[in-house]
Amino acid sequence: MTTSVKGTFEPAPGAAPLAEQVLAQARMETRLLLRNGEQLLLALVIPVLVLVGGVAGTDRLGLSLSRTAVDELTPGVLGLALMSTSFTSLAIATGFERRYGVLKRLGASPLPRQGLLLGKVGSLLVVQALQAVVVGLVALLLGWSPELTPRSVTGALVVAVLGTAAFASLGLLVAGALRAEATLAVANLVYVLLAAGGAVVLPASTYGGWGQVAVLLPSGALGGGLRECFLSGTFPLSQSLVLLGWAVVGTLATVRTFKWE
Repeated sequence: MTTSVKGTFEPAPGAAPLAEQVLAQARMETRLLLRNGEQLLLALVIPVLVLVGGVAGTDRLGLSLSRTAVDELTPGVLGLALMSTSFTSLAIATGFERRYGVLKRLGASPLPRQGLLLGKVGSLLVVQALQAVVVGLVALLLGWSPELTPRSVTGALVVAVLGTAAFASLGLLVAGALRAEATLAVANLVYVLLAAGGAVVLPASTYGGWGQVAVLLPSGALGGGLRECFLSGTFPLSQSLVLLGWAVVGTLATVRTFKWE
């Protein structure tokens, strides 16, 4: 007669708690993003080049700015960095994951679909924190002197969160509705158009009549909101409402159209 210790050979299969699943997914998403040269270029290199080049070339462009070039451009470059990660990088990565069946397989795993999305959002927040540190350090070396008050810091965080929600929902909308190749083209094209004409890097006042339209775009609201925080030290209520509207519209559209395979 043999005896056994209770539990020694009795596995207890089951999914890990949702929080642990989300953290594991976020870590994996972050590693994949940082290992991808193209995504790293979008996330860090391009914003830094835009900041340095913009500060160096503002006088030659003849732009009339209310503050120094680095003070005016840095909030917009922070917005550009956020847009590159939460929209372009997310759309491209999700589009190809959908093409190769990764989303389909993850959807059949113990990780629920909302957990997958939360993992992606967690990855975005980690990368955006890294972007803010890198761009901020470069800007400080160039002479950036932001207005840092409790109200402005709170406003910047609110604008960043709403901007992330707005652009992430739009990125998932593109990735879930189009083929991977089309997603790659559309995401890059939209990024370039918004960077050049969306009033994210430069103030809307520098765009003439188009500036009145640009402030209603998510890019214009994001850049304008961050500039209001760091230049005036105030809370950007109108820009926050614009970003909230885009986030709601983008989320509803994504829920209705997103295809997991």
